[in-house]
Amino acid sequence: MKWDEVTLVILAAFGCVTLLLAQISDVLSKLPQIIRAWRQVRRELSADTDPGSHTSTEPEAR
Repeated sequence: MKWDEVTLVILAAFGCVTLLLAQISDVLSKLPQIIRAWRQVRRELSADTDPGSHTSTEPEAR
């Protein structure tokens, strides 16, 4: 293996690692939003199955 090939392999490996770390960072930064959205979905689903529940965000009719 020549030095040019070794250099290209090292650059490609570091590029892949950098891309992977950037993607992980992006997912981790959005994780709190994903958790909040999932909790809201679970609340809405449980409100649909429990007719006595008043977890709706709509104002009550008087």
